[in-house]
Amino acid sequence: MNNLEQKTINVARMLSAEAVTRANSGHPGLPLGAAPMAFTLWRKFLKGYGKYPMWEDRDRFILSAGHGSALQYSLLHLFGYDLSIDDLKEFRQWDSKTPGHPEFGHTSGIETTTGPLGQGFANAVGMAIAESRLAAEFNTEDFKIVDHYTYVLCGDGDMMEGVASEAASMAGHLKLHKLVTLYDSNRITIDGSTDIAFTEDVALRFKAYNWNVLEVTDGNDTMAISSAIEKAKAEKNVPTLIIIHTEIGFGCPKVGTSASHGSPLSKDELSCTRETLGVDWDEFTVPADVKSYMAEIIAEKEKNYLTWQAKFLAYTDKYPELAEKWKNWYKIGIEKSLSEEILAGNYATKDDATRNIGGKVLNALFAKLPNIFGGSADLDGSTKTKLLGSSEVQADFWQGNNIHYGIREHAMGAVMNGISLHRGLRVFGATFLMFCEYMRPAIRLAALMKQPVVYIFTHDSIGVGEDGPTHQPIEQLESLRTIPNLVVIRPADAKETALAYMQAFSRVDGPTAIILSRQNLPQMELKYEHIHISRANMDKGAYVLVETGKKEPPQVILAASGSELALCMDAHLQLIVEGIANRVVSVPSLSILANQSMEYQ
Repeated sequence: MNNLEQKTINVARMLSAEAVTRANSGHPGLPLGAAPMAFTLWRKFLKGYGKYPMWEDRDRFILSAGHGSALQYSLLHLFGYDLSIDDLKEFRQWDSKTPGHPEFGHTSGIETTTGPLGQGFANAVGMAIAESRLAAEFNTEDFKIVDHYTYVLCGDGDMMEGVASEAASMAGHLKLHKLVTLYDSNRITIDGSTDIAFTEDVALRFKAYNWNVLEVTDGNDTMAISSAIEKAKAEKNVPTLIIIHTEIGFGCPKVGTSASHGSPLSKDELSCTRETLGVDWDEFTVPADVKSYMAEIIAEKEKNYLTWQAKFLAYTDKYPELAEKWKNWYKIGIEKSLSEEILAGNYATKDDATRNIGGKVLNALFAKLPNIFGGSADLDGSTKTKLLGSSEVQADFWQGNNIHYGIREHAMGAVMNGISLHRGLRVFGATFLMFCEYMRPAIRLAALMKQPVVYIFTHDSIGVGEDGPTHQPIEQLESLRTIPNLVVIRPADAKETALAYMQAFSRVDGPTAIILSRQNLPQMELKYEHIHISRANMDKGAYVLVETGKKEPPQVILAASGSELALCMDAHLQLIVEGIANRVVSVPSLSILANQSMEYQ
């Protein structure tokens, strides 16, 4: 390592530690210990350009250990992203660009919202899946326009989380060789040494997952780190875990202790750190020679970006149909004309389960939107979510649109977030409603990040059959409805189901959960006279299905969704016999209804 490289690493360390101390809140330990590995990755390997942070063929960097956000913000500043020194000074302050944990859509260059440990790791698996699928669709023998890596920086806490284990197992099965994980193994958590709770051999575990495992014994040895990353990139068969042994809080008086994990350094401790690291510049300063050094690096990255842009223009000239497909695949939402075409379909002529109807609508959509991509947690036959006429992706075949998540609901939710964040694919995932519980943390993050993920939850009530109470969702529907920005739709028949799918796949600002039945339900427009279900009504979340007459106010209002709507219709007819004026209201989505005027509600 040359002196200027070491100096730049120390600039990143100090900017991070200074931000934490100024905020009097945060985690200085990871930035001080992991700065050499992160800077080496960004400097020598990470393909990206700060002025165009959403470049489609950029490498993705995910800080799964999101508590170390100060380090990522320092790197973003140094590498020319839209983050100033003043932004670093506002670390963890209200409405700043530098919140306590990285937030997608809030700060330029942040690929995903991390903080809940393990989620970023699983998001990265989804991004690597998306890269492999899109490369198979768009690359030609003479043009590799999709050719990037997904890098993760994670810590001991990530390695303990079950969602990371599920996702790592899946990544090994799929042989995602463009997925590289830097494991900051500092052996310290908030409560102390990892020995108190975590003594397994992580390397052996990942080898069993079918990963390539490399090890760097000194986290400050940037040459060894660089060599390990080069070896990881040369691996063409499996993902790579690089275990890098570091000292948490390197250079500070609390080095190697849990005290440096989540507590800011005092001003005296910060001064001592400066002395230990040989820092002779002022606080929140990037020395002139470091600025010049970084300007050269940024210029190199700009050249890479411009080279790709020129390549894409040549690709467009030679393969205009593929270029047009590329443009369409990167769109989200559904055009109105396509919606009307799908809604014109006849999906049921008799009583039928909404899960069966949903499968038909999904495949009608897939026929028009070939970038729909998804699968289930080992339940395709029950959720009816297999995309017909398409193959399944596997390690040696990436031209399909079906994916087997296996019985890994939590990883499925987080991987779906990564696929959506990558862009280019319209992602869905399916399981029984009861098992949404395993996915809840990932669903909540999709809602926070406003990702248009579609969840298809079937077997929505006590009508699951003979499986009994372990599979009967009771509180789950209401629980999902409490998640802000998650739209929950529970259709009652074929017409409402088709409309629900249109609403879900048309959405661009957040996830949607479609809740479907196992048991057969009557088709409202077929069974009852004078009933008309329209898109205009569904778009309001609730509407009057039928009432006894508009001349007299109803004595009873019956409101329901899904399978209970038919029960309300039976009650409606009985009440008429008894001379009781009543109204039946279909409420497929309380989430959408809540956005209507109080007058309408």
